[in-house]
Amino acid sequence: MAAKPRGLIVTADDFGLHQRVNLAVEQAHRHGVLTAASLMIGAPAADDAVARARALPGLRVGLHLVLADGDAVMPRDGIAALVDEHGRFGDNMVRDGVRFFFLPHVRKQLAREIRAQFEAFAKTGLTLDHVNTHKHFHLHPTVLGLILEIGREYGMRAMRLPFEVSAPVWLRPWISRVRARLDRAGIAHNDYVVGIADSGRMDEAVWLAALADLPHGVGEIYCHPAFAGDRVLSDGMRDYRHADELQALLSPRVGEAIRGLGVPVGGFGDVLRG
Repeated sequence: MAAKPRGLIVTADDFGLHQRVNLAVEQAHRHGVLTAASLMIGAPAADDAVARARALPGLRVGLHLVLADGDAVMPRDGIAALVDEHGRFGDNMVRDGVRFFFLPHVRKQLAREIRAQFEAFAKTGLTLDHVNTHKHFHLHPTVLGLILEIGREYGMRAMRLPFEVSAPVWLRPWISRVRARLDRAGIAHNDYVVGIADSGRMDEAVWLAALADLPHGVGEIYCHPAFAGDRVLSDGMRDYRHADELQALLSPRVGEAIRGLGVPVGGFGDVLRG
């Protein structure tokens, strides 16, 4: 059996969350190893992120769909079953996942919001390199099904498969089902990711260890870089070391290690084309 082709995608999530994130993405792409970013199209600094992306033609930008712990795009009166009085999604993903699966009126509103986020991304004029979800909510079958249905209308060609080689045994059959659904839908995807187990702690040492032992296939290493500030970016990221993650992306040692792999590097559309 022929060995799988190898390739590497280096992605920053939460592009648009804050100007500190956006500036980190710009610097890591201009002066480091960052090749892609996933845009929160409804986040407070999304307009700033789009402006920076337009000035960075080599940065591949995807849609980071937010369906938990973040701001919705739709007005609240159109998706009242999904958000609080401030138009924000909650962080009880188990409860929301049950509601998505069993309640048709909630599913209808969910589809409306997913479409609105795709539409908002399309209006930026940026090329859609990939799609993923905040907190990997597309592992939920209803969420994934709606993204596959709606995304093809907006030219979606690639999605993140959130499979890390250290994933627990009980999760692997579920990941296999997600992979099979993507394959049946003709949606390209990575073979594995690095960044789940060390989320918020992707410093230089973690990067170098990962790069020294990458599996075969196309991998995506993702992280959450940002410049330091006096406030946390979100309650869920209180322990994240954003500045260390940025420094890893700018590290000459990390850059040398990636070049030493001798594999294609870029966005999903670059590495997975054909």
